[in-house]
Amino acid sequence: MITTVLVQHPWLTTVALVASVVVGPVVGYCLVGRRRLATWLALISLLPVVALTFSPTGRDLAVGCAVEWDFPTLGAVELMANVVLFVPPTLLLGVALRRPLVVLVGASATAALIELLQAVATPLGRSCSTNDWLSNTLGAALGVAIAGVAIALHRVRTNPPRPRDDETSPGGGCSRRPSRSARERSDRLTLLPTPDVEPLRR
Repeated sequence: MITTVLVQHPWLTTVALVASVVVGPVVGYCLVGRRRLATWLALISLLPVVALTFSPTGRDLAVGCAVEWDFPTLGAVELMANVVLFVPPTLLLGVALRRPLVVLVGASATAALIELLQAVATPLGRSCSTNDWLSNTLGAALGVAIAGVAIALHRVRTNPPRPRDDETSPGGGCSRRPSRSARERSDRLTLLPTPDVEPLRR
């Protein structure tokens, strides 16, 4: 049913992909400090993956896997759906674990395992294709890339660069106050003893 809807409305996959790129960094940034919530959301986002890859279709297929390497395009509805399917889980897991590369490798291995199971589990009626693995891996790469951007933004926001001691730091408004080094030099000059100078006599 979902495949039928996507075929009738092919623009849905494009909208979902654009929304992931635009909204993903904001969602990831908000979840960087909430790892438990990000983990639960990642587990929930895996439910569509399980439902769409292991639900029986009623087709009678032979054991085997089609080896084909077609790069997903906006017009390829099924391939684009496989790309979008792996973006949310990898984005959320990348934010929760803060290990985007580990998540990418794990997601690609999971996609390969799914295709292997579909190749041998003929009662499911699911076809195995290297195109599906490639699309899933590309979606995982996009998801972890968005997670990396969100983590970097969070680090910049929470750990701003500290000013050096020899630089002046801004005060209120447009005024600037002297740095700590300048204040220490001024204090040392103030503490120096002032010699007594007698007035000249004529």
